[in-house]
Amino acid sequence: MSVNKVILVGNVGQDPEIRYVEKRPVAEMSLATTERGYRTSSGVDIPERTEWHRLIMWDSAADTAEKYIRKGTKLFVEGKLRTRTWVDRAGVARKVTEIYVDNFDILSRPQT
Repeated sequence: MSVNKVILVGNVGQDPEIRYVEKRPVAEMSLATTERGYRTSSGVDIPERTEWHRLIMWDSAADTAEKYIRKGTKLFVEGKLRTRTWVDRAGVARKVTEIYVDNFDILSRPQT
């Protein structure tokens, strides 16, 4: 048995980019998750750390993202990791790991 499940809560880093693949909408955006900084028992300060994740949403999720998600929106996301590789125009091998979103909830909208 194996499990490929990701659960994240974070803030959207940019407005979703919407495109269509064979008439199916797909939304791509970044999500930032931040671990708080802290001080160890010996007095060493550990700074906060932000990780950036690439989210991919298809079909009705992409439609919802296009309508309601903007930079700064706080999201709860469930999905799975997918890694893809390709060779760019300069002949350089590239690799990216993305989260293919299965479910999500909008936790708060950005203040405007």
